[in-house]
Amino acid sequence: MTGPAVVLFDLDDTLFAHQRSVRLGVSAHRRASGGALAAADEVEEFARWHALEEHHYTRYLRGELDFLAQRRSRARDFVAPYDLDLTDDDAADRWFDDYLAEYERSWSLHDDALPCLDALEAAGTRLGIITNGDIDFQTGKIERVELAPRIEHVIASGELGYAKPDPRIFEHACAVFGVAPSDAVYVGDRLNTDAIGAAEAGLRGVWLDRSGAATADELASAAASGVLVINSLEELPVALG
Repeated sequence: MTGPAVVLFDLDDTLFAHQRSVRLGVSAHRRASGGALAAADEVEEFARWHALEEHHYTRYLRGELDFLAQRRSRARDFVAPYDLDLTDDDAADRWFDDYLAEYERSWSLHDDALPCLDALEAAGTRLGIITNGDIDFQTGKIERVELAPRIEHVIASGELGYAKPDPRIFEHACAVFGVAPSDAVYVGDRLNTDAIGAAEAGLRGVWLDRSGAATADELASAAASGVLVINSLEELPVALG
């Protein structure tokens, strides 16, 4: 069995340990803020921050907010129960920047990322990233964790005006690499946005279910779309042949 010409990856929570950094960043920023925010329940506050990130970042991807506005909305909604006033844009930006400083301190790759990339590179596979986000911010992550020398192209929705699972972003990536979608694989941690979206664009979709918590319905959806399900990137090189 011959492996694919190109393997494309999602960035956050596929190669890059985004949720780990978010958890540490939110915790450190809350402690530094003091008062009731610092004393609030750790688990509940992280869950609330995560929900706000999902909500407002999705609004950004849909074009409802620009990149800065989604950050300000997250900050304002998060501190609202504590009567902290971030109505002024500069105040909201400062609050979010303080969080970012804590978030960035803990940037790292998942432990299985580099061994996977090493194996694929040894087989002559070309590597790329498709990410929903701002190109400058995402490139900063890639450079900080020293992925840049391994990645031939980074495709970011912020540059294109459309985001995963829109088939155009996968088709664009294949065009950049000069390969047919059937010669490319896309790996991501979200079943619909990443794996099924890629499959519907003609690539081979791979769903990275790190928690192993896939439901029967999700596994059925993956199978119906021809999506490969793995629980670790360590499985990927062998699974792709």
